[in-house]
Amino acid sequence: QVQLVESGGGSAQAGGSLRLSCSAAEYTFSSYSSHCMGWFRQAPGKKREGVAAIDSDGSTTYADSVKGRFIISKDNAKNTLYLQMNNLKHEDTAMYYCAAEPRFCGATFLAVEYMYVEIRGQGTLVTVSS
Repeated sequence: QVQLVESGGGSAQAGGSLRLSCSAAEYTFSSYSSHCMGWFRQAPGKKREGVAAIDSDGSTTYADSVKGRFIISKDNAKNTLYLQMNNLKHEDTAMYYCAAEPRFCGATFLAVEYMYVEIRGQGTLVTVSS
């Protein structure tokens, strides 16, 4: 049963912007209020990697590759997690996945193997042309 659904992927030019969204049923999202939530991505031929995480207190953590360009945020009233991606680069091309995890956050969340994250989405594709 899919609990998280990503949207907002698509094509963009290098230097452009996209905003990804991750939603869940109201009851489901509210149950994640104490969870860490974040984004992973997998580029063609590469290992899946953590991109950004937001803790229940609103603190955020970013991978070095996206720091200063991506912004993670959460709107509990709309039951939605966001990833604002600015100044996109060709190397940002990847499938992006939303995830939620009750046990840890921050750098640990970004470093963990995606398969061990408790709640995962199906992904949305982002393609950046140079």
